[in-house]
Amino acid sequence: MNRLFARWFKRNFSNPQAIILATLLLALFLVIYLIGDILMPILVAAVFAYLLEWAVSALEGKGVPRIIAVVSVFISFCAISLAIIIGIIPLLGQQVELLFTDLPNMATNIQNKLMALPEKYPELVTKEQLEVVIKQLGGGLSNVGDVLVSFSLASFKNIVTILIYMILVPLLVFFFLKDKESILNWVSRWVPNERQLSMRVWNEVDVQIGNYVRGKVVEIFIIGVASYIAFVFFGLNYAVLLGVLVGLSVLVPYIGATLVTIPVALVGLIQFGTGDTLLYLMITYFVIQALDGNVLVPLLFSETNNLHPVAIIAAVLFFGGIWGFWGVFFAIPLATLVVAVIEALDETKMPDTVEGEENV
Repeated sequence: MNRLFARWFKRNFSNPQAIILATLLLALFLVIYLIGDILMPILVAAVFAYLLEWAVSALEGKGVPRIIAVVSVFISFCAISLAIIIGIIPLLGQQVELLFTDLPNMATNIQNKLMALPEKYPELVTKEQLEVVIKQLGGGLSNVGDVLVSFSLASFKNIVTILIYMILVPLLVFFFLKDKESILNWVSRWVPNERQLSMRVWNEVDVQIGNYVRGKVVEIFIIGVASYIAFVFFGLNYAVLLGVLVGLSVLVPYIGATLVTIPVALVGLIQFGTGDTLLYLMITYFVIQALDGNVLVPLLFSETNNLHPVAIIAAVLFFGGIWGFWGVFFAIPLATLVVAVIEALDETKMPDTVEGEENV
């Protein structure tokens, strides 16, 4: 067993640069996993600074001095953030509050529709089966009050955390953009000189991550706005809330679109019944989803690596389970990083010794 492990290690990590690459990745993973909660404001600011760097670089490419480019991009970032905080988040809060207020009426509506099923379809469902289902639904709805109470108890802590983020993150983003070169030079002092392989992997993944994240932000905005306009056109309740959910659902490929269909269909069913309006609403919704998958995604992500759907779902589950929202958001770039690392390590493998040498 020891000989097999020694042969495997020698074949895969005989190159010092491969060891350096593996060590850097392991150290980065452990830092984020073990003390990620403590460093979260810094990590979030680093992510935003990375996303904004392309705009700063674009302005620099047009001859704008870096400090002016940084200030311009930073002011735009703050303005957009304030617009979202002031304009969208309060409206979302109002619709969430209205949704919880309407839950009892919605439950009664659902119960009445369910109780009418045995008369329409006696061969498919019985009254006794429906009573069991309604009892289970009632037990689930009774827990909503407990959830709201626990949420209100934690609200003060959440407000304090949000205020800290609103002050620290923009400040850190500005300094990350302004002092990018000096920060990178300081970090490079602690990285071994033999890091050509690591830099090659980073350069390959950097392009993929930049294209993916920028494309994903555009996709969220377009799908969210298109869904909101469609919901407003049909007069659907909670249009803003559902539009935001549909937009954010593109973060989780395959799974997100399936899950968000449930609340859209449920709200439409309760509001419109089983008439033509519900049918047209769902057709419009599925057309938006189809255009997203067949037109928008190929346009936005034509330059990114194509991963197998199984690999994408596995990456979403794994990185989302470790790092929550940011793990889900960066699941595909992180999967791309894993693939790039595996390919780079594969190129540095030492060829197996011939059979005659192994037997010596």
